Amino acid sequence: MFEMLPERVTEEMLYAALIAGAIRILVWIAFAYTIYSTLKLIKKENQNILPSQAWFVALPLFNIFWNFEVVRRLTDSLNNEFYDRQVEVDDRPTQKWGMWFAWTFLISFLPLPMFIIIVVSVLHLVYFITYWVKVHEHKVLLKMHITQFGKDYNAHKNEDED
Repeated sequence: MFEMLPERVTEEMLYAALIAGAIRILVWIAFAYTIYSTLKLIKKENQNILPSQAWFVALPLFNIFWNFEVVRRLTDSLNNEFYDRQVEVDDRPTQKWGMWFAWTFLISFLPLPMFIIIVVSVLHLVYFITYWVKVHEHKVLLKMHITQFGKDYNAHKNEDED
């Protein structure tokens, strides 16, 4: 099997690349789980994306496109849910960091000079982590509100009853 490798590529380099690829996919799966578990907290009528569709962000190459969809739809879902619950959060929660994350991921696949790819990749890592943290923060906020008021709480419906 290793006879087909170019002369400068060693077995150790190949194994390192395989291990790095496996770690990257595991990180993407953990990221997808954060999105999935956040969407599971959102009422069905407020979801603009099914929780099961969150797993597509772990599919290599397809996620170049799907990252943009997840950012947009998760933002809309969170916006709807927090509006119904009358929880004060930023308008379009997570969208700014999510779009930076999606664009830097896309740009990192373009055939650009290596120094630009390195800079964009570092920026992507920063935006990826920041976006993940922002999604997690909103998940925790939503979880706290559900614990306090219940899953089916709707501030607008409760105002009409008063």
